[in-house]
Amino acid sequence: MYLPDFRLDEQLAVVTGGTKGIGRAIALSFAQSGADVILIARNQKHLETVSKEIESLGRRAYVIAEDISNYKVIKEKVETVRDGRTIDVWVNNAGMNIRSEAEDVTEDEWEQIINTNMKSAFFLSQYAGSIMKKKKRGKIINISSVGGHMALRTGVVYAMTKSAMIQMTKNLALEWGKYQINVNAIGPWYFPTSLTEELLQDDDYVQAILERTPLKRIGKLEELSGAAVFLASDAGNYMTGQTLFVDGGMTIYGF
Repeated sequence: MYLPDFRLDEQLAVVTGGTKGIGRAIALSFAQSGADVILIARNQKHLETVSKEIESLGRRAYVIAEDISNYKVIKEKVETVRDGRTIDVWVNNAGMNIRSEAEDVTEDEWEQIINTNMKSAFFLSQYAGSIMKKKKRGKIINISSVGGHMALRTGVVYAMTKSAMIQMTKNLALEWGKYQINVNAIGPWYFPTSLTEELLQDDDYVQAILERTPLKRIGKLEELSGAAVFLASDAGNYMTGQTLFVDGGMTIYGF
């Protein structure tokens, strides 16, 4: 028996929504594991901040300031940035939520959430897969949610997109396995991010979360990024089509 390699030395990883919360944590953990990172997000200032953090770890960082829904432009910019290097790891992390009850969802909200969470993730996975097929290796990691597996009280369109991401993960894994492309997903519960910041200030809401979480606490971002490193590294080479729930046990109960 031996310990498999969790390192990502000299690899090139892409992280969408890579400047805050889960995306930032994953990007920095990849850099700590030896990878160079392409960061995609809208805010140039935030991109520069995380880029400096990556470079302080001795790795190269590249930034693309673009809304994730402009996936055609993003593909062109990634082509320029990667400069012939293969993409070893692609993380579809960028996402949004509008917590409307079902009867209040507008068509505009629907389009925003679908385009950001689902449409962009598919077409960027398609792009990443086309690069990885040439080398017959690569890792795609989709950041889903427990909301893609369990019912939540609000945010039905968000939950639909996260459920679709879980199914997309399975289908792409099946189709691309012959190219040695691993496609997996991570399903987080509550972590401190911009999407949960306001909710986590509500003591009653937090108490309701903890009542349904066997570990009785909110997750720490480093506890999520470790799962991403595992799936991106050789340690995860025989895992594909799976959704790894990092949820403190929440999916035992439901919410």
